[in-house]
Amino acid sequence: MKRRIAAWLAAGLSLSANPAGASTVSGTIDGAAMAWPWAVPFAALLLCIATGPLLFPRVWHGHYGKIAFAWSVTALAALAAFQGAPATLAAFIHVMLAEYLSFILLLFTLYVVAGGILVTGNFRGTPLVNTSLLALGTSMASFVGTTGAAMILIRPLLRANAERSHRAHTIVFFIILVANVGGALTPLGDPPLFVGFLRGVDFFWTAQHLWMQTAIVAVPILVLYLAIDSCFCRREMPPETRQPLSLQVRGKINLVLIALVIATLLGAAMWNPGIVFDVYGTPLALEDIARNTALILIALASLRLTPREHRESNGFTWEPIREVAELFAGIFVTIIPVIAMLAAGRNGAFAWLLRVVTEPGGQPNEVAYFWLTGALSAFLDNAPTYLVFFELAGGHAPTLMGPLAGTLGAISMGAVYMGALTYIGNAPNFMIYAIAQERGVRMPSFFAYLFWAAVVLLPIFLLLTLLPIAPMLPRPGARKCCSFATKPHRKTFEA
Repeated sequence: MKRRIAAWLAAGLSLSANPAGASTVSGTIDGAAMAWPWAVPFAALLLCIATGPLLFPRVWHGHYGKIAFAWSVTALAALAAFQGAPATLAAFIHVMLAEYLSFILLLFTLYVVAGGILVTGNFRGTPLVNTSLLALGTSMASFVGTTGAAMILIRPLLRANAERSHRAHTIVFFIILVANVGGALTPLGDPPLFVGFLRGVDFFWTAQHLWMQTAIVAVPILVLYLAIDSCFCRREMPPETRQPLSLQVRGKINLVLIALVIATLLGAAMWNPGIVFDVYGTPLALEDIARNTALILIALASLRLTPREHRESNGFTWEPIREVAELFAGIFVTIIPVIAMLAAGRNGAFAWLLRVVTEPGGQPNEVAYFWLTGALSAFLDNAPTYLVFFELAGGHAPTLMGPLAGTLGAISMGAVYMGALTYIGNAPNFMIYAIAQERGVRMPSFFAYLFWAAVVLLPIFLLLTLLPIAPMLPRPGARKCCSFATKPHRKTFEA
């Protein structure tokens, strides 16, 4: 496994590029000359991710890295044969350095740091306690990441409900709120928003523009959960014996390290020395190299400073983040031809998709962007889906934050909110499912979960569509928030 991860990152090590100052792979790959079969490796890998854990779990869990690697090699070999080896190598280096590396390093750091925070106490899983934990996790998710918030709170939640006979509904709502909806306000919160940040979207843009929509989604779901859990509780729990409520948080040094993660991202976004190192056409900005190095050091500090028993009590293992790292490496490689075809616009194979999300007058159809991004995010994983529609909308962050702010908001909301519709919609979803199953919770099947999540979420999404603010956003003349996006650079050194 470690060798496969090393193979993915051999060209990159600890470097990252500035996406705002770099073009997409369309600069080296001719997307207009490509037809839909070029998307087969990408679609096939995503299909394997969706069906593998359910249809052939033993083969999948033993060989998912090999499967991702095989589809990646297929995509790269075809590109090299028809587009040329130099163009393919340039596209591969760009994707791994400018896209993948920063993405996975943030996930890795948050996973390690959050895994060192141990929450214990004598609280019971009453409706009020459970709702409070869900509300806390939803609030935390945008600051420690959906993965971080889920890993911190899922085990305390399971311990609190150990004596309850009905627990699956609590985990379903936990996935919806903590692993998805709560991460809508910052790039730390959810992987697709961090992809947008790497592409030049301001750090606080979603917090400024999507807070109302997030509240409209989260609050009714919390109220609904409280009502459902109260009904179950009346039938199954004996009268509560009053005990002093105790709550202990250990590994508090990791809270400081999470603050350092936030400071690192903001500092790298604001610092612009204007120095860029060019590696085979991919610019590597000095501040991004510094950011990635700092994230690695923070993760190492967490491993060093956190007592081992805290991670053992949390059931911390490397398998979930290793699976995410290997699968997303494959996704980012196989998506190269898809991005190139999308960049070709009306001359590419996905011209029909552009027509679906475009009004007759040429303006983006925000409702179509919201629902299409969301529907595909539920089944294709929300990070690559966000990237696809971000590129489809032009891929230019200043324009998307300005005249096309409604489109960016629709893409962001669709990717984050509707990632909750399936177990594979967002990286933490399946982790939570696996942990709950391991603790004896009888979780719904893939399609049963899809049904119940849709029953809860689709009416609220329809409400978002019909409200005057739907699916977005800023009013003309609204004052723009402080900019903490990545910036263009000037001084370049060839490598």
